Amino acid sequence: MPLALLSIPRNLGYVALAALVGTEASGVPVPGETALITASVLSSDGKLAIEAVIAIAAASAIVGDNIGYLLGARFGRRLLTRPGRTYEHRVRALRRGDELFARHGAKAVFFGRWIAGLRVWAAWLAGMTSMRWPTFLVWNALGGIAWALWFGLLGYFGGAAAAHVVERVGIGAGIAVVSGALMLYVGIRWRLRRRARR
Repeated sequence: MPLALLSIPRNLGYVALAALVGTEASGVPVPGETALITASVLSSDGKLAIEAVIAIAAASAIVGDNIGYLLGARFGRRLLTRPGRTYEHRVRALRRGDELFARHGAKAVFFGRWIAGLRVWAAWLAGMTSMRWPTFLVWNALGGIAWALWFGLLGYFGGAAAAHVVERVGIGAGIAVVSGALMLYVGIRWRLRRRARR
């Protein structure tokens, strides 16, 4: 889906970015982060404006997360505590979520932006565990802005650097640089996931 950003007009590219980031933030597992990185790389080539990409991604993440928070607060506990085959498992998971957000709610909301599974569900969990909305809003906004800046600038400067290397030393070296950057990115994400599991 994010590859569609490569071939659609500029204004629709912004709409697709907003839709994917906002949908992911509200609790639907779509590739929002990939869309941000793709749009940022396109910005380095002049197809999109990086300032607009970062602003749209941050705003969409914040709005989507707040929708997820409201859905979690309204329906989350009811869905998890209704009778059924996995009732005990769901109640245990909810109890763990309550404990996590009681001790580390602000950190979970802020750093959840960088962890794939948690990015999709953090807002729902915050709503389900009755985290105060003003606290959620502050840390969610800070996390959304920092996330959009980080991955927006990473894609923008990374895309520009890769293009420069290709121009100077050829496509083989360009592929090597991109592969190295991708391996570094995957390594950082793996370490963050391990830390989150602990």
